[in-house]
Amino acid sequence: MNVADIESLDHDGRGVAHVEGKVVFIEGALPGERVRYQRLRSKPKFDTGRVEDILKPSSQRVAPRCPHYGVCGGCSMQHLEIGAQTAIKQRVLEDAFWHIARLRPETILPPIVGPAWGYRRRARLTVRKVVKKGGVLVGFHEKKSSYVADMTACAVLPAPISALLPGLRVLVGRLSIAERLPQIEVAVGEGPPVLVLRILEPLTAADEAVLRGFAEEVGVHLWLQPGGPDTAAPFHPADAPWPSYRLPDFDVCLRFRPTDFTQVNHEVNRVLVRRALNLMQVRPGETIADMFCGLGNFTLPLARLGARVVGVEGSAALVARARENALANGLAAQIDYHVANLFTVTAGELDGWGRFDKMLIDPPREGAVELVKCLAVDAPARIVYVSCNPATLARDAAVLVHEKGYRLVTAGIANMFPHTSHVESVALFERG
Repeated sequence: MNVADIESLDHDGRGVAHVEGKVVFIEGALPGERVRYQRLRSKPKFDTGRVEDILKPSSQRVAPRCPHYGVCGGCSMQHLEIGAQTAIKQRVLEDAFWHIARLRPETILPPIVGPAWGYRRRARLTVRKVVKKGGVLVGFHEKKSSYVADMTACAVLPAPISALLPGLRVLVGRLSIAERLPQIEVAVGEGPPVLVLRILEPLTAADEAVLRGFAEEVGVHLWLQPGGPDTAAPFHPADAPWPSYRLPDFDVCLRFRPTDFTQVNHEVNRVLVRRALNLMQVRPGETIADMFCGLGNFTLPLARLGARVVGVEGSAALVARARENALANGLAAQIDYHVANLFTVTAGELDGWGRFDKMLIDPPREGAVELVKCLAVDAPARIVYVSCNPATLARDAAVLVHEKGYRLVTAGIANMFPHTSHVESVALFERG
């Protein structure tokens, strides 16, 4: 019998134990628990396993709300009380700073939290016709599998979208291209929800009629995507406006295509933007760089506070959207945008964009190591770094502190994805 006492959680939300001197990562286990587990894999330095029985439960263990939890791969921490999830993510961030960079923030920010359920405004649902399951499945993948979970509801999707899942299964089953429609992308902003149907073959006239009827019945806007993300276009209503989201603290509204990257949790994003700009201590007339600026999530609020902003982003399409948003919000005169690959940026490119008083960095999971390596002696005195990966944040922090002369002043997490192991964070670095 394999029995283990769980000491902590790893960055994937698995329980960590030591059994006979070897590290074991156990799915479904929580710190403080004693569990019996099934060994899944054995490696020279560690084993992996899955809980079979809880011999001594944690006081922080709760009953998962979703009936599909444990099969669906969308969530990994519903069995842990939400406050404990937040505390563990904060520990993951602090451990990454210490183990990767030998750094500790001078102060820790209080965590940013928001709704624990119904928060996910963006989602990519897989569609598959499975005869053995009785027809079409629409949902997330099963845990560590290419199979689609047999879902009829989802507790982290907004309630109106969750309620659509059974109807979407019926809808796709009525189409002539049911086996050539692999994906439905969801984007919920201001106004009706948008569903983007990825179609690998043209629709028939009968298909189009079915889709129009569905859109009108349930109150959604339908887009069709025959190729890459940029081929997505409104189908019904044909003249439907793009979705948008607001940052009311800064009187900013950002329009986006439903296939664009935007934060999935609008409530937490609003607080995160406010915190990042508070850390930045924006003063009118300053020049501030917004690196990996995307649609302008931070760029436009910075400009609204009176800064001159230089936004840099690798996607020309996103920069085009950012320029449109700046114009629509009356901020175009204060913002200069550049298209550049910040993963391969050189010191010469960085110099070409001018001198900055301050900088905001908001990269994808890969981080921004080449960018921070390019910072020279006249680099910004203050850098706010928003991260979705503690490991690459810690790696880049090591460069900023140990090579570039910054201090890690403060850092904290934002629980952007409750019930998952995803850790979003923000950190402040200052010179001297």
